[in-house]
Parts: sequence; structure tokens; C-alpha cells
Amino acid sequence: MPSEFYDVIHRRRDVRGQFTGAPIAAEVLDRVLAAAHAAPSVGLSQPWDFIVVRDRRLRAEFHEHVRHEREVYAGSLTGDAAARFRQIKIDGVRESTLSVVVTYDPERGGPGVLGRHAIADAGLYSVCLAIQNLWLAAAAERLGVGWVSFYREEFLQRLLGIPERIRPVAWLCLGPVSYVEDVPDLERHGWRRRRPLVAAVHADRWQGSRELA
Repeated sequence: MPSEFYDVIHRRRDVRGQFTGAPIAAEVLDRVLAAAHAAPSVGLSQPWDFIVVRDRRLRAEFHEHVRHEREVYAGSLTGDAAARFRQIKIDGVRESTLSVVVTYDPERGGPGVLGRHAIADAGLYSVCLAIQNLWLAAAAERLGVGWVSFYREEFLQRLLGIPERIRPVAWLCLGPVSYVEDVPDLERHGWRRRRPLVAAVHADRWQGSRELA
């Protein structure tokens, strides 16, 4: 039913603090990864790979790096922004069942990828489509996903032995959750307000800034 599909879209959340650590059945993980791998890609290049990270030592080392980067960012904030940020949990690396690192290979598909000659980032966009497929499939399976962005790409390449030409695009925490928030974390903590659809839709031409105050 179409309504079930839209329900999954609107139920999807960036999960941080609700992971239970319970196991994921192998067939469920396979379905989620197969959904990601079914994403469309420019020139059918399929420039993604998925590194499933279960090793607790690797996850602990990555979490320590994330904690450091959080402190770096926190040091750039002052006043109300600093106070709000202190209340925001930014990752579930240790609590989640496992993590999936999604990477981008710009050389996949050869030197002349069909459809990429005018837009160099089309391959990177394809990887983002795979991530979205993974996220929606996980939501349909009643799993939580949390995208961790507080890291340096070079660190993650060294940690997981990713070749220099391969770009790590996302570290995704994945696993069962105790519940899913009705309101996304950043809205709940007053960090940002969601833009209404009417502010984002233009007719025929760009119609000036529609950002909320």
C-alpha cells in the first residue's frame, strides 16, 4: 500500500540514544544491504561498498575519535548554542549492534562513466541514494540508523584499511531500538526548526530566499 511506504519515510529518524544492542538476524541484514545495493547509480557504476563493522575494538577506537571531534566542534560554540549542543547526543557507536561504513570508489565503472562527464559528483550522489535505500529498508525492518559525521576521513581510512582512492562517505550505526522519537533530536533540542514544504518549492524559476528566520 502507498500509505505504508510514506509511513516508513516519515517514521525514519537519525537514531542516537535508543539502540538496544540486540542482535540483527542475518537474513534481515542481508535484506537491508540488498536494498542499498539495489539503488540506482550513474552509468550503472555502482560505486559503493559496504564495510560491516562488528569488532568492538575498532568501534571503541572510532568512538574515541568521534568524542575528540565533538570537543573540537563544541569549542567553536558560545552562549545558547553551546548550552544546547551539550544536551545533544551525536552518536550510537558503542550502543548499536553494528555499524556499516559506506564508501565511494570514483574509479568504479572506468574512466568514461556514462552520465558523469558533466557532473563529476554524480557518482557520489549515487552512493547517497544507496544510503537512503539502506536507511528506509532499516526503518521498514523496525531498525534504527544513525549517521555519524564527527570524524576525519583520513582517520577512518587508516582505521579500516580503506585504500587512499576510496572515500568513506558514511559511518552508519545500525540495530534494534527501544523506541523512535516522534520529533527528530535536533528539533526537540531547539537546534533547528524544520522548513515547511512551501518554503522549499519553487515554480519554474528560483524565487529568492525562503529560509525561515
